[in-house]
Amino acid sequence: MNPLLHRTALAGALFAACLGLLAPAVALAAAPPSQAAKAAAEVAWLPAASDADIERAFAQARAQGKPLLLYWGASWCPPCNQLKATLFNRQDFIERSRAFVPVHVDGDLPGAQKLGTRFKVRGYPTLILFNPAGAEITRLPGEADAPQVMQVLQLGMAGGRPVAAVLADARAGKALSVSEWRMLAWYSWDTDDAQLVPEADRAHELAALARAAPANEPQIATRLWLKALAESDDAKGVKADAALRERVMKVLADPAAARAQMDVLTNWPVEIARAITTQHAGGQRAQVVAAYDTALQRLEVDTTLSRADRMGALLGRIELARMDAPDDAKTVKLPPALVQDVREHVARDDREITDGYERQAVITTGAYALRRAGLMSESDALLKANLAKSHSPYYLMSALASNAKARGDKTEALRWYEEAYRTSQGPATRLQWGASYVNALVELSPQDAARIERAASALIADAAKQPNAFYERSARSLQSAGRKLQTWNANGAHADSIKRLQTQLAAVCAALPAQDAQRNTCDALLHAKPAAG
Repeated sequence: MNPLLHRTALAGALFAACLGLLAPAVALAAAPPSQAAKAAAEVAWLPAASDADIERAFAQARAQGKPLLLYWGASWCPPCNQLKATLFNRQDFIERSRAFVPVHVDGDLPGAQKLGTRFKVRGYPTLILFNPAGAEITRLPGEADAPQVMQVLQLGMAGGRPVAAVLADARAGKALSVSEWRMLAWYSWDTDDAQLVPEADRAHELAALARAAPANEPQIATRLWLKALAESDDAKGVKADAALRERVMKVLADPAAARAQMDVLTNWPVEIARAITTQHAGGQRAQVVAAYDTALQRLEVDTTLSRADRMGALLGRIELARMDAPDDAKTVKLPPALVQDVREHVARDDREITDGYERQAVITTGAYALRRAGLMSESDALLKANLAKSHSPYYLMSALASNAKARGDKTEALRWYEEAYRTSQGPATRLQWGASYVNALVELSPQDAARIERAASALIADAAKQPNAFYERSARSLQSAGRKLQTWNANGAHADSIKRLQTQLAAVCAALPAQDAQRNTCDALLHAKPAAG
């Protein structure tokens, strides 16, 4: 898994191999864009921050007989910026958007987190397609490259049934159309808050679908198998047999097949490699890693891919080289050629990128790649050099804090965590960054009770300014800090500080309507049992 923000890949250029994913009747036309599309500079997103906004948008969709596309994102999020750089600015997407109602939920708008709860949205970015009647059709794979996303979008818009109904029929052994199988294979299983399948069951569900997939559509079955393996790390989920291992090896050896499954291969290399090998099975692990690295090298230099995807392939190579070392190992000896490649690749991207959205999508991953390659000082230098170039510098500050923490420099880490919180913008973002600061203080400087209390008090004060602070992502940020504080106060070690914070929080909770679902979340925040350990 990409550690930056779940799956951070989204490619930008057309890729020939993926054209075979769709039936000819629904394949994207290569005709020149219309005059209207040429005149349109961007998608006419409808901003939504409340149930009323959403209902107006759905009413518009019903009145116009159009599907509705809901995009949930945040200004700082790298994969969201990748969408802006590679999908939302595509002329074919802009033109296609005239056929649906595009709705943008900015995670930092006042009511956005409540909407996140309503639509079972947990991660940025999430793309949900609804039919004109308001039924959810599918969730688009934001980690896939732009042409793939376009094709899944078109499938859903071509009168597709809700994926939930399609999955129910698949489970019952009923016949599905090829298009429906494609909808299942390219469904964004990671962004639906386990609505269709509990997370613990996802690997086995995907494997069952892979077995049932049409034999004459190998890309469908392959993608389902790869997704199942990605969910099976550490011997959980699917146990790969020789036939499945050989299937994966054939994909890795075939440039077109690997390109077609690029997003899965680059985002989950370690999980997939571990799922199909055992560490001590002769040279099996080394053989798989070598084949995987070769496939990722091809993707890393594939100029039909976006820079973010190519950087993702590079990061995948680093993680494969580290896969049998402890994840938190400070020094891991990587092949010198790979280390040099990391240096050159990151420097080239930093030098060549001119688009702000692309820079936000790529540079943080590049900095993480440098760190994972053992080039910590170079990672720091890259992040610091990009602070003034980023529209969300606090995100880079968080990465600097993480680097300092990994080095064992607690003072520097806390300085960057505090600065990231201080400069963060947007209500949900401030809660998330504030919680990170509180958590870091408790972990790195537990003896500094006064500073911890001040930070926690500031976080509660930020929550008090927001009418929907205890929904979705914001709630999870606050709950994370609450658990950390309760652990800090184990055996009443900091009872006075906690009591003062509880009093402050109680006033915030009391101001919420008693019937509001978030009231219970607020009331429980500093009264939950501390986390074990």
